[in-house]
Amino acid sequence: MMEFKAALINEIERLYKKKKILVSAVMSFIVIVLGQIVIIAMRNGFGLMGVSNMEFPILVLSIIANIILPLFTVLITIDSFSGEFSHNTIKLSLTRPITRLKLFTAKLTAIIVFILSNLIFVMIFSMTAGFIFNSNTISLLSFSRIILSYLITLFPMITFSLIIVFLVNIFKNGISVFFLSILIFIIFKFLSIIFYKYSGLFFTSMFDWYKLWIMNKLSLYKIFCEFMMMLSYDILFFTGSYYLFDKKDF
Repeated sequence: MMEFKAALINEIERLYKKKKILVSAVMSFIVIVLGQIVIIAMRNGFGLMGVSNMEFPILVLSIIANIILPLFTVLITIDSFSGEFSHNTIKLSLTRPITRLKLFTAKLTAIIVFILSNLIFVMIFSMTAGFIFNSNTISLLSFSRIILSYLITLFPMITFSLIIVFLVNIFKNGISVFFLSILIFIIFKFLSIIFYKYSGLFFTSMFDWYKLWIMNKLSLYKIFCEFMMMLSYDILFFTGSYYLFDKKDF
């Protein structure tokens, strides 16, 4: 356990020294600011009410979860694995008294910490902006729905990161993985629109999983099906990724 803890701290420190973390935070902040400016402009220019305290953070989450966070999850995952493969710095990590499984899990956990930190950052600032610029009252229920929406978005992002980890362990070239990841993301988004009846099978539709949790009438069956689908993806890609990682000759 001590070996895993040391490896995890090292991976987190290494990831958070990357400029991509700062760029991700800045872009997320820009989305919040621009979104609020648009709402204020619509309210003043067209007399529209805009959105409530609850709706604004959820609106921001929809943009972050479908565009910005997947993009930076790809970049961070590539840095964590492919970057070390290409520079052979992975050998330094393996010289420590740690198994490959613990090192692999530490890298994945560090990526999850990044995703969760980004979600919490966006949630805090979007809620703050909603409170300041939208005079609507907020209830305990709406407040809890915002927190729930952001936290459960972590699960589909974990699934997406595992898919990228799998690709990284197949292709050593980070640029190839990046463009392939973007292509796969676009294709699956397109397929989920065309075959909307089967959209639940595509991992890209899972980014909107939080919407099932904030409906007036919860659909427990759909929530359970989505969860089991994500769990299936997680098991398959975790197993496949670790198998490839373990068989690599570093």
